[in-house]
Amino acid sequence: MGLLFIFIYLIIVKLVIEISSSLLQLTGLKSEIARYQAISMLTGTGFTTDESKLIIDHPVRRKISEFLILFGAFSLAVMISSISNILSDDFRIPTLAVIGSLLAFLLLILKTPFIKQKLTAKMKQEIKDQFSFSELPIQDALYYSDSDTVTKLIVPEDFKYKYRPLKEMLRHDEDIHVLLIARGERAIRKNLYETVLQEGDQIILYGDQRTIQKRFKKFLKD
Repeated sequence: MGLLFIFIYLIIVKLVIEISSSLLQLTGLKSEIARYQAISMLTGTGFTTDESKLIIDHPVRRKISEFLILFGAFSLAVMISSISNILSDDFRIPTLAVIGSLLAFLLLILKTPFIKQKLTAKMKQEIKDQFSFSELPIQDALYYSDSDTVTKLIVPEDFKYKYRPLKEMLRHDEDIHVLLIARGERAIRKNLYETVLQEGDQIILYGDQRTIQKRFKKFLKD
């Protein structure tokens, strides 16, 4: 019975990971990043990666991560207790099986395309309603269509517009805008379009993704 308990509980852990991964994907996170971060948080492995900021900077993802961290700590205690009491008969297998079945049903619902679409729209709207504009992640604050993007262009040595004003880099008929130029520890926003570009400048671009990629693909950070 003890081995059966452990097996069923591991299935529950797997279902919690999949459900959490699905919820993270509903907030706009890519599937492979969502699953990896869910496992990382649940197991408490503490990987420090660039993707971790995607969790920390998003209010809903933070709540999911809090649950995963706490559930992971609880699960570790359960597994240790189960192994130490492997000969005990009081494992409540039927109750555990019901919990596993409910989680599997919940995961199935979350994987349904119609439900995913509805929940994604609802989640985005609730985020905008509950949090001030300054607290929203870039995707929720500035992306109004699938073609919108914010990216970083780092001025290289061979950049065509180096030592020329920023305005010469832009075209009036293109959907490309500059939010700021990061130069060392300084953010340049005043007289932005008159600023002469220097090697190493980090230009934060906002606009149509295809247009930006077409013009500056080999210079983009992302």
